[in-house]
Amino acid sequence: MRSLAIPAIIFCLALAGCSSRANEGAVSIAVIGAEDAPFETGNRLSYAGQLVREGTSEGLVAINAQGDVVPAIAERWIFTDDGLSFFFRIRNADWPSGEDLDAASVRQAMLDTIGRLDGTSLGLDLEKIDEIRVMADRVLEIRLKSPMPEFLQLLAQPELGLLREGRGTGPMRRLEEEDVIRLQAVPPQERGLPERRGWEDKVLDVIVLGMEAERAVEAFRNGEVEVVLNGRLSTFPLSDIGPLSGGSLRLDAALGLFGLAFRNTDGVLASAARREALSMAIDRSSLLQPFNVTGWEPSSSVVPDGFFTAESGLQPAWINQSLPQRRTVAAARISAWEREEGKPATLDISLPPGPGSDLLYGQLLRDFAAIGVQLVRVDPGKKADLALVDKLARYAGARWYLNQFNCDVSKIICSPDADVLVDQSLYAATPAEADMLLIEAANAMLARQVFIPLGAPLRWGLLRGGVDGFVENRWGRHPLFPMAIAPIS
Repeated sequence: MRSLAIPAIIFCLALAGCSSRANEGAVSIAVIGAEDAPFETGNRLSYAGQLVREGTSEGLVAINAQGDVVPAIAERWIFTDDGLSFFFRIRNADWPSGEDLDAASVRQAMLDTIGRLDGTSLGLDLEKIDEIRVMADRVLEIRLKSPMPEFLQLLAQPELGLLREGRGTGPMRRLEEEDVIRLQAVPPQERGLPERRGWEDKVLDVIVLGMEAERAVEAFRNGEVEVVLNGRLSTFPLSDIGPLSGGSLRLDAALGLFGLAFRNTDGVLASAARREALSMAIDRSSLLQPFNVTGWEPSSSVVPDGFFTAESGLQPAWINQSLPQRRTVAAARISAWEREEGKPATLDISLPPGPGSDLLYGQLLRDFAAIGVQLVRVDPGKKADLALVDKLARYAGARWYLNQFNCDVSKIICSPDADVLVDQSLYAATPAEADMLLIEAANAMLARQVFIPLGAPLRWGLLRGGVDGFVENRWGRHPLFPMAIAPIS
């Protein structure tokens, strides 16, 4: 049984085999997704696009291999006791154009970036910022509307990599190759850091390839790539590469959303009570049994437990009922609709391709049938009543979860009342006051039944022996730069 809590053992046929590379002087990484995903630009990035963006365009801070916040454009920072002001010392460096990397240019780059993110859920997260001010040539202040303990984590998002004339400051640069993304580590002295002797011998180039899941696993088995990233539950059965593959399976017990979104409010889905009935029908404790994985945490709430300092009471009213009891109630609601409409309850569901989705569909088919709902799977992109949401959290805060269902970004089913409460929380005088407003917002969303939570997202990857810089973490993020550091031979 595979565990989300314990890293897998790295198996190697031979030591030499562990260190061999498909591309000399480079580590090749397959990112599961579209082939052109690593080439993405803009503000809405796939996982591959995020990897390349954070590799080539630093923000004020960054994420290291462990998922911790580390210096980037800002070499250090302090914050006030009230948590309202953060002061960042900008490192002594230049933009790629040769222009001085000072506080004024960083401020303008930040404002431009934040402006481009308007209308996205990340843009909503950034509304916590009240003001960005230049305090000295290399000192920048960011003042918040109210304290946010997770603020540095928010600043470390790939989309907040800063650009000047369309170019970022590293820590890597893209080499001019038309058909592939090949990144090269920028020498420290070019980034305003102390020179490191023998730098060229300490780093590898990183080649980033977008691949469908089956092709990525095949490439790993064949030694074409050393790393596979962005595996999800939909493709999880493909991760069983066997003990003689020369690699290891790595699992992230990540934070985020994993559940079913409503794509319309027609028929069965027109009533919050019937939407709730669907959630009541699901046996979350056994949902992932076919996947043979331990450590997965099911959830029945949009905001999981542990995100409020106060007791929230956010669990649905049926949480303490037995599965047969709640299915009886749910079936009665569905049956009443069928009698009124004179037709059976049927719902179409869109799931991503992959053998994991096949297993998940079988589980949901069973659960919905228990309350009299027929579930029909349709191809991705086709019109559907339900669709799987599988999204990593950007920071550990209730507001991130609630912002995913803001009416500006989730227009099918949302709660305007919840949006008002979340907005009010931005100005709360104390963390306790903010907590109470966010709890009210979560309860408003619960009343509207905007989503069917299932649990935490699962992420998996494959790693060849001899590749350093990959560490399991709760963000499911694995930046490229740490994997560019050559292992000690």
